[in-house]
Amino acid sequence: MKYIIAMIRPERLDAVKRELQKLEVNRLTVSSVAGYGAQKGHLEIYRATEHEANLLEKVKIEIAVEDHFLQSVIEAINTGAKGNDGYIGSGKIFVLPLEDVIRIRTNETGPNAL
Repeated sequence: MKYIIAMIRPERLDAVKRELQKLEVNRLTVSSVAGYGAQKGHLEIYRATEHEANLLEKVKIEIAVEDHFLQSVIEAINTGAKGNDGYIGSGKIFVLPLEDVIRIRTNETGPNAL
């Protein structure tokens, strides 16, 4: 099993969800987060005063999948997050090994708990 964490631009979330729904991936967690990567923030104007915004708004998507779904889920996230622009700041996808999963209600473990 693998645990996928993707950081994407907020405006691309609906496109990523559509791509995942095509694969019938209906279980995911989404959080609003802030951070920066290579672009190191941007300049904003607030009440006619310029200031540097070091942290950019992003969306964090977390999905646990069985190994055989991994590549197709990565491709779906990549397609939805990139869109047609491919601008810097489109996001990152992290893949981590997932040792175990336990469904609290039934005590099922492993892939059956996904």
